[in-house]
Amino acid sequence: MVALLRLIVPFVMFPLASAAALRLAPASARLKLFALVNILGGLGLCLVSAMGGLNFWQLKTYLQVALPVFAIYLAVVSFHYILLRRYSRKPGWFPSLAFLFPIAVMLAVKYLPGVSEPFRKPLEFVGKKHIAEFFVGISYMAFRLSYMVGEVRNGVVEMPTLWEHLSFAFFVPTLSVGPISRYSVFHRSLYNPDRLSTPARQSLLRILVGATKYLFIASLLEQLSYKGLLLDSHPHPWIDLPVAMLAFCMYLYLNFSGYCDMAIGTAGLLGIQVEENFNRPFSSRNLQEFWTRWHITLSSYMRDMVFYPLTRILGRRFGAKATPHVIGISIMAVFIGIGAWHGLAWNMLIYGALHGVGVASCHYYTIWLKKRLGKKGYAAYESNPWIRGAAIAVTFSYVVFTLFFFANSLGDARQILGLLR
Repeated sequence: MVALLRLIVPFVMFPLASAAALRLAPASARLKLFALVNILGGLGLCLVSAMGGLNFWQLKTYLQVALPVFAIYLAVVSFHYILLRRYSRKPGWFPSLAFLFPIAVMLAVKYLPGVSEPFRKPLEFVGKKHIAEFFVGISYMAFRLSYMVGEVRNGVVEMPTLWEHLSFAFFVPTLSVGPISRYSVFHRSLYNPDRLSTPARQSLLRILVGATKYLFIASLLEQLSYKGLLLDSHPHPWIDLPVAMLAFCMYLYLNFSGYCDMAIGTAGLLGIQVEENFNRPFSSRNLQEFWTRWHITLSSYMRDMVFYPLTRILGRRFGAKATPHVIGISIMAVFIGIGAWHGLAWNMLIYGALHGVGVASCHYYTIWLKKRLGKKGYAAYESNPWIRGAAIAVTFSYVVFTLFFFANSLGDARQILGLLR
């Protein structure tokens, strides 16, 4: 029941309430009502996301945690709006206050020792370990709001009103699992819906396809992945490992892209455009291309907010001759950051580092190839279908391998390897 509520709130209740607010309410109250629908939808997601298998007697204690935590969440987002208005267009380092605030809150909520202490007893009573379980989508929220600061500062969009800010921050379809869509895209389509980009029938079909991927196909594949196949304390033949690795890769893709399909389709029913997060990632010929097709909004954020600024800073420090190495260092910083964003654990840092090494290797290999083959030779190399097919196979295999660390803590990894015969 709880699992269904997690989908009913964003993909059934929210679009119905939002359509009423945007189409039936008086023009003067429309945006305020839409913001209220998103806030209440965010509250609904926070209430059901960590509910689990609670019984009736635990519900009162659960609400004693969930309601105050959401009030804190709302206060954090509102305070970010104050910082945005006050500092985003000031010269010097002042915009950094608004940019870094949501990221600092995310880190504090997830990793600051003692942050759960005020709620320790009620959390224990309802069987929850950490207060972060109630801050639904805090990682996505942090990046969306910090991205907004950059867009306002650079003049991409006008300063939002409070209601626009709250509507975007708590936009229910993308609150839990993204995509990390930009405020400029949200704002433009909110006021000028483009039905050519978000046709209603296509949006409904997108929701149906996403639900099929998320609820059915991904669930079946999960049974063959690490937890479903290998982590059962029984010995396994070695062939089970590549089966689990492939199954987890496809499970993760279908689970994540399926939810994003539902989010994009639901937003599309309202005429609101959300940026794509996947574009046939397993047809990529190298890891550089892979990250333009996989979790696109995250890699775009890291490119704009980390890679470009860091490359400029290092380029000024070391000069033009060091540009290839400056790019290599920036690539590693980006992917260590991506690993840490998924979780401050060794397995996630290893995952990020492996992708950083892979993308940096592509960068240096491309430079070497262009020097060795020349312009015409490199063009022939790129257009060769046999080379492309082999490159796609190697890239896919490397992605599947790296996801072993994404899926398993180091303890689980040791247990899996120890069970193979």
